[in-house]
Amino acid sequence: MQTIVVASDAPSVRAEVLGVIAEPGTEIIEAHSGPEVLEAVADSNPDLVILDLQMGNMGAMAVCVDMRLEESYGALPHVPVLMLLDRRADVFLARRSGAEGWLVKPLDPLRIRRAAAEILAGGTYADDSYQPTVVKVPVAHDQEGFAAGVMQPGAAGVMQPGIGLLLRAGDTSGTGL
Repeated sequence: MQTIVVASDAPSVRAEVLGVIAEPGTEIIEAHSGPEVLEAVADSNPDLVILDLQMGNMGAMAVCVDMRLEESYGALPHVPVLMLLDRRADVFLARRSGAEGWLVKPLDPLRIRRAAAEILAGGTYADDSYQPTVVKVPVAHDQEGFAAGVMQPGAAGVMQPGIGLLLRAGDTSGTGL
């Protein structure tokens, strides 16, 4: 039987996670604060702890760091941690605190299930939704290799924005002809 601790001071976050990971053969322990998580870990030696970043006066980062410190001197076993982050910038906190995985809110059932399964299998999970999306835009080029809409040589060879037109040296009409 797997044991998972789900910790958040927000009932809606706990309910969302529980709705995805609760299944036969899994014992779920709910915690509302950081100290409750530490107590649950010490008492039940869970297979996974899922922590909401913002929890009262002891959030996910503080809990995870405390768990790693307790582990380092043999007071607690190693327990993998999945952090639920509020924004992209919080990924730094998850990495720094020693979490095995993280998800950036808003949460969705597929990512929660995938992250929990990978961490329970002994792996890690890095949610890539925090990374900016690359948008590729085709750019037209002229015969000399200048791209429309980028800095191009204008009058007297001074670089200026093309503003979507290909300007030739000396051309001040803006027609590109």
